[in-house]
Amino acid sequence: MKFVKYSKYVADPFDGLSAEDLLKLLQDFLLDSGFYNQYYGIYEMDPEKTMEQLHQALLEALRNQGMLSDEMLQQLLGDAEDYQNSPLADLIDKLIQRLEDEGYITVEQPNPQRGKLTEPGPGQMRNEEGRTKFEVTDKALDFLGFKTLKDLLGSLGKSSFGRHDTRELATGVESDGSSRRYEFGDTMNLDVNATLLSSIQRNGLRLPLELDYQDLQVRQCEYQSSCATVLMLDCSHSMILYGEDRFTPAKRVALALSHLIRTQYPGDTLHLVLFHDSAEELPLGELARVKVGPYYTNTREGLRLAQRVLARQKKDMRQIVMITDGKPSALTLEDGRIYKNAFGLDPFVISETLHEVARCRRNGILINTFMLASDFSLVNFVQKVTEICRGKAYFTTPYTLGQYLLMDYMQKKVKHIH
Repeated sequence: MKFVKYSKYVADPFDGLSAEDLLKLLQDFLLDSGFYNQYYGIYEMDPEKTMEQLHQALLEALRNQGMLSDEMLQQLLGDAEDYQNSPLADLIDKLIQRLEDEGYITVEQPNPQRGKLTEPGPGQMRNEEGRTKFEVTDKALDFLGFKTLKDLLGSLGKSSFGRHDTRELATGVESDGSSRRYEFGDTMNLDVNATLLSSIQRNGLRLPLELDYQDLQVRQCEYQSSCATVLMLDCSHSMILYGEDRFTPAKRVALALSHLIRTQYPGDTLHLVLFHDSAEELPLGELARVKVGPYYTNTREGLRLAQRVLARQKKDMRQIVMITDGKPSALTLEDGRIYKNAFGLDPFVISETLHEVARCRRNGILINTFMLASDFSLVNFVQKVTEICRGKAYFTTPYTLGQYLLMDYMQKKVKHIH
């Protein structure tokens, strides 16, 4: 027998929220670096987020933005025995389903074979293996990068941005220079008027015109170079200590820089290197899930890995953008062991790190350093780095990091901001 269940109609107060609006509300949660979690497992480099956490984060975001008042909260909770069976939970489920339908998250259902509890009984909680988990998709990361880039450029009063201009001329598509005779290998950006005039000067005004190889004239445009960039992110534990989250802004800047390069500088490349006790290259798509850990700062190993990455890139310009807040405090020895000094500025560690900086300069690699701290000893170390590699040093804060980094990337001007 078919049954029809009737219930009281509850209007959807969030019907006007799009999936993009929801991503904006959840960006702090999706890019969390462990700063707000006092019980953060220090050995978990890449913990997965659960649907319960997503529920809680979305509820808090709606309340913080004034979209869910206390009166509305009580009304939606109604007479339900618990949150899971309330109309409010159904509305939040619909919002999360909207994110999944738009392709911004993927939901991973629990595997019954991995845990004993797949559904909680009365008074029970799911175990970690029985929880429904989700992952942020590349589409969501691309949107967050676009939003961050738009916000950063908007705060600078910039509405457009282009490619890396140089003083050289080339035969490209955009014609803003004089014409010259075609040479083998040039882009066939033909100057029709100059080509016909060359034929007339050579043979006179006779129809039909006789065109020869030497008559071909091509327009010149400004030569625009390509750049290979390695973004070195310090993920040592100090990036979330001292009452300030410094790693989350760095992650946002990385996403914004990735979107900028993909959309405006298609010839450029961007690679991500994390450095802590050691160093590792990480796909940009994995950046959102990365959290800091109780690691030291092995700057030299990060520079070594960055050089190996840049060696594979055949670009006119190669650079390392390093974001850090700590002094080098670790070093990888020849036998693979890691030498550590928690106090930093160990003479052995500093000297070996500066030798690696000098090697970068000999290989034609520029190092631009963005410091999120400004104690005297750290400033002294950064000044030595900039003197050796002739790069730039920006002593900034998590709030202005993105503005300085993007402006440096687009303008390529030599300046120091203290």
